[in-house]
Amino acid sequence: MSMRELVVLGTASQAPTRARNHNGYVLRWDDEVILFDPGEGTQRQLLHSTVTATDLTRICVTHFHGDHCLGLPGTIQRLSLDRVPHPVAVHFPAGGAEYFARLRHASSFYETAELTVEPITADGQRITLRCGTLEARRLRHPIETYGYRLVEPDGCRMLPEKLSAYNIAGPAVGELLRVGHLDVAGRRVTRDEVSVPRPGQRFAFVMDTGLCDGVYALAEHADLLVIESTFLESETALAAEVGHLTAAQAARVAAECGVRRLVLTHFSQRYPEPARFADEARRYFDGDLVIAEDLTIVPVPPRQVASAG
Repeated sequence: MSMRELVVLGTASQAPTRARNHNGYVLRWDDEVILFDPGEGTQRQLLHSTVTATDLTRICVTHFHGDHCLGLPGTIQRLSLDRVPHPVAVHFPAGGAEYFARLRHASSFYETAELTVEPITADGQRITLRCGTLEARRLRHPIETYGYRLVEPDGCRMLPEKLSAYNIAGPAVGELLRVGHLDVAGRRVTRDEVSVPRPGQRFAFVMDTGLCDGVYALAEHADLLVIESTFLESETALAAEVGHLTAAQAARVAAECGVRRLVLTHFSQRYPEPARFADEARRYFDGDLVIAEDLTIVPVPPRQVASAG
């Protein structure tokens, strides 16, 4: 059975706290298991989670500030220690290639894992996956930074009662899906006649950034949006100065972009009370809201399917 969920490994910005580890997020999406922004302590957090290093198929780094990448050495070495049997792709801003090389070889170890290094070289770059398309968009931060979104292609849901009415069953259903039509008893039956649209699901990951076009492009119609909210609205000027978002800004983005489930994270250590982020976000966003905590699991919302009409 396919699984689509977010496993939160860490939620602290800049420095870990007693309650929050550095950043780290794992997206399980069918046969893809993607680690985003492994901060310091990621390897240990994995041991406390439902994910193992062997599960990972891909690593995505938004930028090379320490709280988003200092977990790379341990994670990469763990892949070799566990002799991960499949290639693991790694994506990161191309301008940070030297940082990646240093982190990859931060200490002596016997490298057996196969890393496929695929830097992001341009805004809008797309990587084709079996489950859809992974797209990178440029964000606004003091150093080169990209956010990511995973988009599943639109499909359709076959309607059993309509298939039955035309006596279509078994392998014929698969042929109808592939070809788009089927000749049955002298009549051509089209796929549209026996199905309804099934919009593809979308996941978006937006870390350190000020408001910019890339934020909105990533968040558009996301079923699950993971987005930084480093500050509260009282520090809006500071947030803009250092290239970060407030909870209010993140919530407004989610509302304007039609997000179904919003996950706020990357909290400044100056705020010991997470409820304040929820209170602020609720003024602008009335959908599903999650204030991320370390080691929590957030399911991707159930698929929305059009009615038969």
